[in-house]
Amino acid sequence: MGTKTASVEISEPLLVEPEKTRAVEPEPVPEWKEQITVRGLAVSALLGSLFCIITHKLNLTVGIIPSLNVSAGLLGFFFVKSWTGFLSKLGFSVKPFTRQENTVIQTCVVACYGLAFSGGFGSYLIAMDKRTYELIGTDYPGNRAEDVKNPSLGWMIGFLFVVSFLGLFSLVPLRKVMVMDYKLTYPSGTATAMLINSFHTNTGAELAGKQVRCLGKYLSISLIWSCFKWFFSGVGDACGFDNFPTFGLMLYRSTFYFDFSPTYVGCGLICPHIVNCSVLLGAIISWGFLWPFISQYAGDWYPADLEDNDFQGLYGYKVFIAISLILGDGIYNLIKIIAITVKEISNKSTKDTNLPVTTEALADGESSKLLLEQRRRDEIFLKDGIPSWFAGAGYVGLAAISTATIPFIFPPLKWYLVLGSYIIAPALAFCNSYGTGLTDWSLASSYGKIGLFMIASLVGSNGGVVAGLAACGVMMSIVATAADLMQDFKTGYLTLSSARSMFVSQLVGTAMGCIIAPLTFWMFWTAFDIGSPDGPYKAPYAIIFREMAILGIEGFSELPKHCLAICCGFFVAAMVINLLRDTTPKKISQYIPIPMAMAVPFYIGAYFAIDMFVGTVILFVWERINQKDAEDYAGAVASGLICGDGIWTVPSAILSIFRINPPICMYFGPSLSS
Repeated sequence: MGTKTASVEISEPLLVEPEKTRAVEPEPVPEWKEQITVRGLAVSALLGSLFCIITHKLNLTVGIIPSLNVSAGLLGFFFVKSWTGFLSKLGFSVKPFTRQENTVIQTCVVACYGLAFSGGFGSYLIAMDKRTYELIGTDYPGNRAEDVKNPSLGWMIGFLFVVSFLGLFSLVPLRKVMVMDYKLTYPSGTATAMLINSFHTNTGAELAGKQVRCLGKYLSISLIWSCFKWFFSGVGDACGFDNFPTFGLMLYRSTFYFDFSPTYVGCGLICPHIVNCSVLLGAIISWGFLWPFISQYAGDWYPADLEDNDFQGLYGYKVFIAISLILGDGIYNLIKIIAITVKEISNKSTKDTNLPVTTEALADGESSKLLLEQRRRDEIFLKDGIPSWFAGAGYVGLAAISTATIPFIFPPLKWYLVLGSYIIAPALAFCNSYGTGLTDWSLASSYGKIGLFMIASLVGSNGGVVAGLAACGVMMSIVATAADLMQDFKTGYLTLSSARSMFVSQLVGTAMGCIIAPLTFWMFWTAFDIGSPDGPYKAPYAIIFREMAILGIEGFSELPKHCLAICCGFFVAAMVINLLRDTTPKKISQYIPIPMAMAVPFYIGAYFAIDMFVGTVILFVWERINQKDAEDYAGAVASGLICGDGIWTVPSAILSIFRINPPICMYFGPSLSS
């Protein structure tokens, strides 16, 4: 997954250099059925569960999810290598672990945890629940008690099963066009393929072993630290290291503090420097200047005696300005990528295209060698094809089932609206997959928001909120899984994996995700106070998505004073900033912030921006001291920090379910004057 964002889509760093992976040994390639193994599926289910937990945690706290493709490839290699090594020592005969099996595991894991994002557990699904309805206000225009649907394992699993597979069938016939004819790069898929290829060479296996040890070390540190923090976190929401006033109590009240979170520091190590700096800039603009400025006008612009979570007050500014930045960024990138796609496709001569194909200067001998290698890749990729009639029949059949089923789950979303979505979805899925191939930027959430606004306004006040949110899920699932599949086809093409084994592993991973993602979310839902504005799991996008649906029905009439004008300013600013990023020279544009990343702290707070900035500073210093080491091990360190904290979530949830509270509340307050 290039990565998700209701949030920022991020490509992982290249952990190995192309020179190491350019020459692939003429090894025998196993049949497609042999590439899918029982041990591979078992490892996929285990890693899929872990990554679903991590994705839910990030979704319900800050909404920024880094790409975990590299972690999936690395941990898949580690688990199977450990297992085969253990059995060999016991004297058992084991099948060799191939790059194709490694690719299948990575594909399966990414398909599984992708549903923790596109399934809407931190956005459109949870936006329907009673807590979000009450937070917006029971008397808020357009926010009706009838438009509430609380999470339940049954309907969530059913909904995922009827919407999640269509994207896989929508673009299968175009795999040759996208991967071989247009030679789209799919940077995340290419990077993952190079990593997997390097693991299965002698020099690469040695580096992979070191990376795995590094990951294990930091996973252990992160797990032990998260456990240690728990003992001091008390019963309330103001205790422990998560509320440490690092820069003093005054800045703490404005959410500027370091909360010692391994997850966010790990995100800072994986995310590009500009993303982390954009998040920090957004925190400084909002919590450092804008909110204190608007607060001065309490009693004039909005009533002064409102609760913290009242949309008629400061809270309304926080939510709607964040929405305007997200929409401005999303719409700009959508228009840009569709324009690039149309331009490139209409350019008939592939020699004249500006597709970002990697070009290499080659000696004559090397040129013929690479030509043979490419022919071999093409032959293997086309050998076990998926018939177009099968893909077409699968899409039509699944669309029919989904069109008949979804109105039973969400009555306001009528069958003809679902059918209309499925008629236009393949075109949007193609645009998103093509755009991801060009830029590594999947805009699934932007397409979802377009579906949300359109359907909410069509249905109107009588059920438009639920219909819009459900339509967002339908659209988001198709375009996200289609882009993921094409990204994995690129990985499979470069690792000499069968297209059929890629497709089957995507189907299996998606089926796993339809069950594992709701189950792991249910653990959070039953153990923690999800959606509480004062708790650790604020579910920030739930409020934002429900407000978008209400906005689609009601318009802007209920916004606080001057809120619409400020929102329009930030919407235009997002467009202009993106335009500057695309038109200025690279030496300047690399320092221009990303509006989507800036938007997240406007609503949530500045604390996680501090954590991510610490991660980026560590990486920056590391790169200056030893660039090679940073390239090789930064991804492993980050994955270890994120995975360790993610693993601790499970015992933490179990303790919470059994109402076992931490023994100590470490609290900070002003010193008492004598």
